[in-house]
Amino acid sequence: MPKWLKKSLVVLITALTFGTVSPPAYLIADDNSDESNFSDINSSESDSFSTGLYQSLKPQLSKEQFLNQALVQAEEQSFTKFGSRIGPKIEDEFKDVILPKMEEVISTLAFQHPEEDLSNLTISESPAGGDGEKIFHIYHKVSGQDIIRFHVRKDNPPKEGYWFNFHYHTHHDQFQNHHALGSIYWAKNMPPKWLS
Repeated sequence: MPKWLKKSLVVLITALTFGTVSPPAYLIADDNSDESNFSDINSSESDSFSTGLYQSLKPQLSKEQFLNQALVQAEEQSFTKFGSRIGPKIEDEFKDVILPKMEEVISTLAFQHPEEDLSNLTISESPAGGDGEKIFHIYHKVSGQDIIRFHVRKDNPPKEGYWFNFHYHTHHDQFQNHHALGSIYWAKNMPPKWLS
């Protein structure tokens, strides 16, 4: 079998199975080795080979690529949270005032985080409904630890009506402090539940 075809099959098997299945030993062995060498390749060697191959195939994101993907997902998750009743009424102000500030925070994260680890950061896909504050969190896929939490709270100061208070929390202070992004006025009447 031609060497290029063997290499292609190894890459294909590893990529399609996300490294969970090792390619057959005859695809990994050299052409000039004899049959007795096939028995020398044990499963741990081929597992480490496929894991190493998978790691080299894993796409590395540049800071700009991460930022672009994160901003698209941030806007998507925000409008999912707002739902069809709140979203259309605050869409313009959110895009003009809040989204650029979210972009600044995510940009700061991207430029402070090691570039080789950016592909391990992801955005959660389940905004809180009802009266919950969570819009989305950026977390590390491998450790499962949150890095930044973006939230929105419904405020009702006396005689001022209802406001949506956008803010974020960071892991630097164990998510204790509110870092303001801005507020959007709703109306005198109570806003509907999130996701409605």
